Amino acid sequence: MRLEPHSHDRLEPHSHDRLEPHSVDQRAHDRGEAGAKNAHLDKSQSTDLLASVSRSFYLSLRFLPVAIREPLGLGYLLARASDTIADAATAPLKARIEALDAFSNALIDRDHEPLANSFQTLSCTSPSEARLLKNADALLSCYHALPPALREETLSVLSTITRGQRGDLIRFGYASEAVPQAMQTAADTESYTYAVAGCVGEFWTRVCAIQLPEFAKLPVPTLLELGRNFGKGLQLVNILRDLPADLRAGRCYLPLEELQAENLTPADLLREPARARSILDRWLSKAESWLNDGEAYVRGIRGWRLRFSVALPRRLGLETLSLLRRTPPLETQNRVRVTRLTVLRCAIASAWEAAFRR
Repeated sequence: MRLEPHSHDRLEPHSHDRLEPHSVDQRAHDRGEAGAKNAHLDKSQSTDLLASVSRSFYLSLRFLPVAIREPLGLGYLLARASDTIADAATAPLKARIEALDAFSNALIDRDHEPLANSFQTLSCTSPSEARLLKNADALLSCYHALPPALREETLSVLSTITRGQRGDLIRFGYASEAVPQAMQTAADTESYTYAVAGCVGEFWTRVCAIQLPEFAKLPVPTLLELGRNFGKGLQLVNILRDLPADLRAGRCYLPLEELQAENLTPADLLREPARARSILDRWLSKAESWLNDGEAYVRGIRGWRLRFSVALPRRLGLETLSLLRRTPPLETQNRVRVTRLTVLRCAIASAWEAAFRR
């Protein structure tokens, strides 16, 4: 999805970075305020839902400390629901924008109307995504019942994500392989990586600051910057890996200004992919630089569970980058992905890094 630029480089840490930890199970007061009409999902239902929509994130989530596992899992499920809305490609563009707006409004309004009517015209590519949307109201009830500080952080990150998704729909809503649309500048592409994943790195850090006050060995503002860049790096790896599929859908996330400097158009990327190799190499190097901030993040936090949950996606991201360098994605018929053996090897290395590296 395309995201509009944000002034995130000037973002300052929230005033509650050093708040006392909250228990997300102590919700009676918030439930009364919310007046939610929908039943909450219990923990087993939430766990099943997470496992069905994200195997990789679910793997990392299982190793997180209990104090942050639930709010981060809930934030992920809500973000994945908004992404499912935006990606319902068979629905009319107007219907997707209206459904996304209804979802965004429900984040602010505790007494929102049930979302079922807004989702009627949407179709999902998998049963798990359909189940996710079916449970959107229950997930929102859980969100409105969070303690205020956690709810504020969840609203902040989801607002950034949904604004970006809405902008992406407007930019690419009528794009096709025959009539592709592209990001205009490198700053646009970077803003996209922030709104999809860089803001999640900040969210992760702030939730840890609330729930695990002793987690940081580095100052929280430093971790916010490292987490932001790490998230951007993970998203950029996804962008580069998925370039062919996005181009066939008419979406070009490589900036037009860089293509024009090489006398290329978005359509040329599928016809003459080797001509874009220098552009691809620059973005691969940028992704590697951002992922390296993930290593500094691991060293800057305490707790082997938390460190492992950051170290594993970083190592998988670097492995994917290595594959993309050896097999440029625009020049191969198959989607580049790491093997199960590589995942296991990365998990072992990440466990060692989390437990012993300082």
